[in-house]
Amino acid sequence: MLTLMDRQMIRGYFKAYFVCLTSLLSLYVVVDLFTNLEEFTHHRHGLFAVLAEIGAYYGYRLAQIYDRLSEVIVLLAGMFTVAWMQRCNEQTPYLCAGVSTRRLVLPVLGCAALMLGVGVANQELVIPRIGDRLSYDKDDPDGEKDMIVQGICYDYNGVHVTGERANRKKLTVTQFEVILPENLAGRQVLIHAQEARYVAAGPGKQGGGWELTGATPAEVDLVGDKVPLDVIDSGRFFLHVRDLDFDSVTRNPNWYQLASTPRLFEELQKPGAPRQAPMAVLFHMRLTRPLLGLLLTIMGLGVILRDQNRNVILSAGLCLILCGAVFFNVYACRLLGDYDIISPALAAWGPVLFFGPHAFVLFDAVHT
Repeated sequence: MLTLMDRQMIRGYFKAYFVCLTSLLSLYVVVDLFTNLEEFTHHRHGLFAVLAEIGAYYGYRLAQIYDRLSEVIVLLAGMFTVAWMQRCNEQTPYLCAGVSTRRLVLPVLGCAALMLGVGVANQELVIPRIGDRLSYDKDDPDGEKDMIVQGICYDYNGVHVTGERANRKKLTVTQFEVILPENLAGRQVLIHAQEARYVAAGPGKQGGGWELTGATPAEVDLVGDKVPLDVIDSGRFFLHVRDLDFDSVTRNPNWYQLASTPRLFEELQKPGAPRQAPMAVLFHMRLTRPLLGLLLTIMGLGVILRDQNRNVILSAGLCLILCGAVFFNVYACRLLGDYDIISPALAAWGPVLFFGPHAFVLFDAVHT
């Protein structure tokens, strides 16, 4: 049952959280907007058209910005809640009544855990749904500009394709190349098409395909019934695929950073998946991220409450230094994991194992 003290701390926490959330998001948007204002006005004429483009762009970007700042906002909200309580001497009556300091800040830790859960929901449910819009450039809010196709993509049966430029609206890729492996066609077959258009699968069917036009060679002798290629006409073919849809072929090499954790797990199960090490590191870090955020909050509260006679501004500065040390450690471990110097699991769990004992020592040292 929540006491009056608990309700007061919860109310204070959410006030501080709202202020920190609004301030940091607004600061991020304003700085980024004035840095790239020319890109918004380059293809738009008129004040309302520019404002509509800016609103649409940052309306989607707010979810990504919040994802980057969620742990920092949780820490700052807890820090300001406790610091304000000390400043107003609200802690003294509770201590005189026999309520320990750890019990006093327990609602703050509960609220921090709740908001970390909101951050996870944003990461898993919101960002994957708007991942396509987050990949649009500032001067291309509608996704009409051609994209550069990067890398080579493989289907489940070994067929791999590549291209030069792609158009989102038409679902087409120019300078499209297909390589059929020897185990399917009896020999390795290379087909170069001037343009390929992706055709989605119909209702109840699995996979779609690519319609190739202006193909070279114009005639291909197909051997066996395993070849996923149909001849339509001279220089025109239809390539049946299961995993090589338009998004898979044209996506950015860092697409997985906007994917959900279950999607990362599915990609890691595929043999020969590109960027295996960075993807595995990100998967493990998704599992440890809420725990690390909670440890960061515990350490921050421990720094503030350990010496209650210390100046509030000095305590806040120490919390920010601690936050910087944690994120530097996380970045360093992630970098080592991305280059396969340490294992992905160690890259993700290393900061937790290092800062976990420190968090409990700092919190245990709080005067009650």
